[in-house]
Parts: sequence; structure tokens; C-alpha cells
Amino acid sequence: MRPHDRIAYSPITDRPALRLPGGARLAVWVIVNVEEWDIDQPMPRTVLTPPAGGSPSPDIPNWAWHEYGNRVGFWRMLEVFDQHAIPAVLAVNGACLATYPQIAQAALKRHWEFLGHGFIQKNMQKVDDEAEAIRLTTEAIQSLTGRPPRGWLGPGLTETWQTPDLLQEAGYDYVCDWVLDDQPIDLATRSGKTIAGIPYTQECNDVAMMLIQHHSAREYYDRAMDQFEQLHHDARDSARVMALVVHPYIMGAPHRLKWFRKVIEDLTQREDVVFWTGSQILDWYRSEQLRIAGADL
Repeated sequence: MRPHDRIAYSPITDRPALRLPGGARLAVWVIVNVEEWDIDQPMPRTVLTPPAGGSPSPDIPNWAWHEYGNRVGFWRMLEVFDQHAIPAVLAVNGACLATYPQIAQAALKRHWEFLGHGFIQKNMQKVDDEAEAIRLTTEAIQSLTGRPPRGWLGPGLTETWQTPDLLQEAGYDYVCDWVLDDQPIDLATRSGKTIAGIPYTQECNDVAMMLIQHHSAREYYDRAMDQFEQLHHDARDSARVMALVVHPYIMGAPHRLKWFRKVIEDLTQREDVVFWTGSQILDWYRSEQLRIAGADL
């Protein structure tokens, strides 16, 4: 299916109003991406260009740059979540659960939601068997948590033409790769059933800001708060969803962590904001669809 076969164009101003409980305007969800980078493959991203160019193997400096996030950066970020008692969503490669079991257990202990993020950090277009990668990821998460994941985020938001179909057929309820709205959407699949798209972000995403656009660390705070102010204004008549995306090797770095902390500090002081997981957002959206349908009868 082409994109407009999966989702019809819908101006956000033409839709029935969505209502959050307690008069809240925004549902904020925070996604922590934990990944495993295969040392035998070219690194998915680099901070240091090899002196002679090319793609050296093994690429120790860039592998270690990322590995720092899992060894140190994640634990700095965890302190922020604990201090403010808010839930997070762990977007995790299936292989990570065996490689970094302490991270998995920390998220499990805090009742974070586990989001499928590929089996290893590799573009889905380059995976030999996409359905098998989805299956392995699902089984790894279910084995740890006792339940299959409901949501999926492609590594680097990558998909093939069949990804939504394969995810729906594998039992997934929502996907985050379709970054095209501030409210949940429904994507058609070849089975005739839909899979939801929950608003994710490329704007309040530390990869885009720090690694691609090369902003200073403070940009994460400035942009997140500017994003919040406009979404809060937009939500005066109908609720919106705001995503904050972080990676332990980026925002978990010593010179950046304080700006992530400051975002959380400021947003948790707002009475008209709820911090939810992706599944909570989806369940709310489905209940709103039922409410709106009932009102139309």
C-alpha cells in the first residue's frame, strides 16, 4: 500500500474534539531508545570520522561512544524519571534484553512499557527477513515481561512497504514511524484491520538536534518548551499528544543531561498535562472513538 492508501488526508481542524481526563490538554510520553550496535557491522551513527576515511571494522571509537550511553548515560536519565515519578517507554532492540539485562530489569521494575525497536539496530529495509526480525523482537520482550509488546518503533523509523501489515498480523496495536500528526491516527492494513499510529517526533528528538543539526545541548530544552507552548495552545479545544525522544548516549552525556532534566521539571509542574505511555494513549484514543461514535448515534 502507498501512504494515502493506508491513511486518508484529514485536517486536524475538521475532526471531533478529543478530551483528556481531568481537563488536561496534553498527553506527554517520553521514549528512551536503548539499542545494540553490532561491532562487526558499520556503526549506525558516528561521532568521530576515521583518520583515513572509509568504514573501518571494528570501529571501536564509535561503538564505544554509543556503549557509554548504556553503561553510564541510561543510569543518569533513570534518576530523572525516578525523581519525578513519571513513566517512560523503553524502545528497545530485542537483542538488548540479553546484552544489557540490568537495563531491562530497571525498566521492568518501574513498570515502563517495552516498545519493539527491531532485533538489532539496523534499517528494516536491510533486514534479511522482516517478519522474522519482528517475531524475534516480540518473543524477547514477551519472555522478559510476560506479555507481548503492543507498540513498535522501527530502527531509525525505517519501514518497508509491508511493515504495518506485518506488525498488525504479529499482534501489534500501534506503530510510531508515521510522524505526521499531533493526534493518534489509524493506518489501514492488507488484512482489512487497522493499526494505530501514535504521535512520535523528529523535532523533539535528540538525534536530529544533536547529531544531525549539531545544536548545543540547550537546544533540547528550548525546542521542547517551544513545542509544548504551541501544542498547549492548539489543544484548547481538542487534546494533543507530545513526544519527547532521548537516547542514553546523547542526552545521557554529562553536558546534556541537565537540559533533559529541566524539560521534565518544567512539564511536571503543569496541572493540565498527563504523562502516559504509548499504550495508555492508545487506550484513551480508542475510548474517545467510542464516545464520539456514541454521540453521533
